[in-house]
Amino acid sequence: MSLSCFELGEQMLSVDAARDALMTLAKQPVAVETLALSQAYGRRLATDIIAPVNVPQNTNAAMDGVALAWPYAQPTQTMWPIAGDAFAGQAFEGLVPPGHCVRITTGAPLPQGTDTIIMREQLVECTDSVTIDTPDRVSHGQHVRQAGEDIAIGEVALAAGTRLDAAGLGLIASLGYAEVSVFKRPNVAIFSTGDEVTPPGKTLPHAGIYDTNRFTLIGLLSEQGAEAIDLGILPDDPTAIQNALANAAKQCDLVITSGGVSVGHADYTRDALEQLGKLAFWRVALRPGRPMACGWLGESRTPFVGLPGNPVAVMVTFSQFVVPLLQRLQGQTPSPPRRLTAIAQTPLKSRLNRTDFIRGFYTSDAHGALYVRSTGAQGSGMLTSMVAANCLIELGDDQAGAQPGEAVCIQPLTRWQ
Repeated sequence: MSLSCFELGEQMLSVDAARDALMTLAKQPVAVETLALSQAYGRRLATDIIAPVNVPQNTNAAMDGVALAWPYAQPTQTMWPIAGDAFAGQAFEGLVPPGHCVRITTGAPLPQGTDTIIMREQLVECTDSVTIDTPDRVSHGQHVRQAGEDIAIGEVALAAGTRLDAAGLGLIASLGYAEVSVFKRPNVAIFSTGDEVTPPGKTLPHAGIYDTNRFTLIGLLSEQGAEAIDLGILPDDPTAIQNALANAAKQCDLVITSGGVSVGHADYTRDALEQLGKLAFWRVALRPGRPMACGWLGESRTPFVGLPGNPVAVMVTFSQFVVPLLQRLQGQTPSPPRRLTAIAQTPLKSRLNRTDFIRGFYTSDAHGALYVRSTGAQGSGMLTSMVAANCLIELGDDQAGAQPGEAVCIQPLTRWQ
């Protein structure tokens, strides 16, 4: 966008505009480190992984059986003399004469002169020869894996920014790498605010609420490959909040609070932000998710995101704003949330000029069409509605609700399998 995020003033921003503005707060990615491959699960690559070898390294057998030296002059031959054996890790040496074969195991390099594999189930085996059963089913060149057909030497096997899952680790190992260069985990300070907030395990005062947001944020940050620095619960005290923010900005790559950013008489976080750094924006046209405050803290200009106090609003705003910010900190070009189209099964309420995120549950029919329904009551403090959801139904600021049968946009939520 053309405006600096600090020129937005009191404007009410759309979700997309707020997301774009927030990205300008992360000036550079976190540092890079080298890790043993066994320790790199869940980390993001800092450099491309280039294939130093072909995968597979050699043209090889895709089946146990025999490798044929197929003579074009004798395409109907059924009995093949055996010239020797080839095993994975122990290649057959020499040239196989035309019309002969070599016993071979899966993965063994194809012997020189051979070009076709017949699986054992299709063979009648004798001591020094084999006979092919149903030779009319044999095709020249079958069951052979070509050298480099998966990855050719010099190709980019995995691009920088890729998050390493189990398949990625296996791919890197297949190329012979024992170490990888990855971005460090962003250190993210989190704390809750409010005299009414009580730690789980303590006696709940009559007017108190248990602190859910820190634990929700610990889980969300872990899912994104970040390291949560838990600073606990801060009282409604301007000095305590300002000191905590100042210390967090010095030791972390990102600071996140929950609660204390509205215009209430006991909401001090936004004031502390303006004392220590600079407020970029705080008015975003979405529900749930108002209010929130974004800016930077201290001489380090550490990005700051003040999330709302309601638990569901924390999860929604994290998915829309913190996830792309963490992507930026880990050297990625931030990507918008994954979106699919589904048919509404229940009436969905919304309001023009505001983006509504409704907790939903989607399913597919026998033809692959997606259908979605609301999980019920949508209060922003109702965590049960989020537990029951597998998606967010996104009703844009140009939509005044949706009726059953209408197409709507959904954002699938991550779930453990």
